[in-house]
Amino acid sequence: MQYLPPDAGRDEVCRFFGLTPEACARLEIHVRELRRWNPHINLVAPSTLDQAWTRHVADALQLLSLIPEGVQRIVDLGAGSGVPGLVLALAAPERWDVHLVESAARKCAFMRQVAQKAGIDVNMHHERIEALATRESIAGPDTLITARALAPLPELLALAAPMLEAGTGALLPKGRSARAEVEEARRRGWRFRLEAYPSVTDKEASILRLSEVRRD
Repeated sequence: MQYLPPDAGRDEVCRFFGLTPEACARLEIHVRELRRWNPHINLVAPSTLDQAWTRHVADALQLLSLIPEGVQRIVDLGAGSGVPGLVLALAAPERWDVHLVESAARKCAFMRQVAQKAGIDVNMHHERIEALATRESIAGPDTLITARALAPLPELLALAAPMLEAGTGALLPKGRSARAEVEEARRRGWRFRLEAYPSVTDKEASILRLSEVRRD
């Protein structure tokens, strides 16, 4: 398993994931704006800004190779700083229809500005997750949910239940509590097919890919 060092910068991250110069330039806009906006709206922990390329950009980019074939729409719940949804859109703007769901207006403004400066199109939803999840048009087998640091797995599954019951899958970066969260979700009656992958940015973290989600 190859890991990225915590102090990896733009060039090392872009080489690691095989990104084009154009994709790297778009991601540079995200990092620059993140550092400019963060003192005002606290998008991420200030202590992580010096390692933004690994802690935030690479943490999202590692999802690229795990997105299943046939996915056409990505819905990032609690998108906040744009990780992972906006980062995925910046890396591959023509590949998926990306929807960013965020209830905080100022965080939505941040993501809109990044997208505008980078020249990409994303779908911004300034609303609560519960409202979006009930829309039939947003869910289905061609949709994939992402979310980072939004909620423990049982609560996250409950929030997204209407989408998941329509056949939507999920790809979720998780920290050292991943196993305990999976066990708790199953204890609460959630059933799903689970695939777990090691994180390339944190040896104690993992990425969970869920499909066939239902509740007893």
